[in-house]
Amino acid sequence: MKLFVTGGAGFIGSNYLRYVLRETDDEVVVYDALTYAGNLSTLKDVDDDPRYSFVRGDICDPGPMEAAMAGCDAVVHFAAESHVDRSIVGSDDFVNTNCFGTNIVMDTARRLEIGRVVHIGTDEVYGSVEVGSSKETDPLEPRSPYSASKAGSDLIALSYHHTHGLPVSVTRCTNNFGPYQYPEKAIPLFATNLLDGESIPLYGDGLNERDWLFVDDHCSGVHRVLHDGLPGEIYNIGAGNETPNRVLVAKLLALLGKDETSIRYVEDRLGHDRRYSVDIAKITALGWTKQRTLDEALAETVAWYRDNAWWWRPLKSGS
Repeated sequence: MKLFVTGGAGFIGSNYLRYVLRETDDEVVVYDALTYAGNLSTLKDVDDDPRYSFVRGDICDPGPMEAAMAGCDAVVHFAAESHVDRSIVGSDDFVNTNCFGTNIVMDTARRLEIGRVVHIGTDEVYGSVEVGSSKETDPLEPRSPYSASKAGSDLIALSYHHTHGLPVSVTRCTNNFGPYQYPEKAIPLFATNLLDGESIPLYGDGLNERDWLFVDDHCSGVHRVLHDGLPGEIYNIGAGNETPNRVLVAKLLALLGKDETSIRYVEDRLGHDRRYSVDIAKITALGWTKQRTLDEALAETVAWYRDNAWWWRPLKSGS
């Protein structure tokens, strides 16, 4: 099978590329605009693999994308603007990439008669979940420009199935972490700050809860949906380890030999959802299960950032 992976130079997309090259015989065409969160250094270790090729391009530009997608058997659509804080400061790029760009991806796949499409979403579209876990059939209540644009992109993707018969499935994952994550996100920001002897910012009272999903487990879930998921269906992917941010920080402090004097409490951000949690019964029924505990995955992630300052230090310095 030949896969067309949008956003494959970003965090989750690049890890999915490695997963496919490691676990299958598939070929992969990576299509990425190389914005600030995607860069070729992230793909350095797979440069010589003959089953991988890279095309630089914007998903909002239909001509070049159609040329690159032609001849592929399946599309896995990761490309998105994904940082909540950035969406609060300026939402235009989020609406353009996540909604308009997704429409172009789906329409191109429709015209090329692509045999399988998976659109990658987020649990943030459900809004804050005070108790219990969100099911795929729950109403959407996004509360930031980022999550609203992702909710829109999910609906656009699904509309192509219901209107045109495009064989697309949607996944909604919880908070990912792992190697090659841009250091503006919580875990790589905290880990790299602590490695550099700096403090780490913690929003509000630190009791907001997130379900932390190791990126490799997420990638295996996406691949399971690609092969076994039903067109027109949504699949939540989560790890079932909802953790208050304070507890997460304590785990990172312990792994890096630091104490609470390294914490710097900052004012809570606008529209900060208190808790996310998703019901994963549907993807579990496909035979998927996570492979790492939170503690195992955190230790592996911290070790990667400790050993790969060559990758993240230029990003943090702006060089």
